[in-house]
Amino acid sequence: MDKKKLFARLGIFVIGLPLVLFIVFLKAHAHLPLHITICLVSCIASNELYTIISKKIKLLPRLFINILSAVIPLVAAIYEVVPTFTGYESAITSEVVTYTLIAAFLAILSAEVFSATTFSDSTLRIAACSFIVLYTGYLLTFISRMAVFSIGLRDISTPVLAIFLLMVFLCDSFAWFFGVLFGKNNKGFIKASPNKSLAGFIGGFIGSITAGLIGFFVWGDIFVGSPVKIFFMSILIAFASIVGDLAESIFKRSSGIKDSGSIVPGRGGILDSIDSILMAAPVYYLLFNLLYRPF
Repeated sequence: MDKKKLFARLGIFVIGLPLVLFIVFLKAHAHLPLHITICLVSCIASNELYTIISKKIKLLPRLFINILSAVIPLVAAIYEVVPTFTGYESAITSEVVTYTLIAAFLAILSAEVFSATTFSDSTLRIAACSFIVLYTGYLLTFISRMAVFSIGLRDISTPVLAIFLLMVFLCDSFAWFFGVLFGKNNKGFIKASPNKSLAGFIGGFIGSITAGLIGFFVWGDIFVGSPVKIFFMSILIAFASIVGDLAESIFKRSSGIKDSGSIVPGRGGILDSIDSILMAAPVYYLLFNLLYRPF
């Protein structure tokens, strides 16, 4: 492996992961710094995905789609943060996030209806623009929702978020490490990303399970019950993370692009860095609610 890429990769693990966890541990005003980060990341990721897809499909205006993508996590942030300043619980439910997604979809339909002069690509354009908003806007709100997780009156958001991010990061890091050490002769069985190896995928599952066990032993009062539950969750999070990484590879390959951007040294763009998170966040959110939160 190229030494420059190696040091960049190690730098992200040594600096990037602690930085992200530091933001997660800033609990003030329902994790306000995390919400701000999510909104910024959503906007940048939307812009990168727009660039990728626009290589093949003529889309609606870039600024319009980027705003729609960023508005969804912004609404989620406002819903969760404002009560911490006012001291009053909002009468609006968390469904406002889903309603915002629907409003964004209607805005895309309206824009196409009133701006299109030819209609041969309208279906593709509507589908692609809607996907950008869903993928880079709505999926990130599942992280926002975890920022207000509680059991009774106890705030459990920080450990829940920390273990989720550790699952995804360790899956990615162990996959890379195992791939470098043991993946030379078992690459290419996934056409979406020929450089990925079977050893790397196995390493990804081991990394996610390791993070899950950390959660089980450090926060056993939150990740309660049999260790089989955290093992099951870790396996599914690893699978979702790997699929998310491969899915983004498909987007780039279909447009002939190597990286989504160049903002993150050694990784490429923001989208290259959060592709696993985007797919894993809703899976983790659902599984944690099913396995660990009383109803």
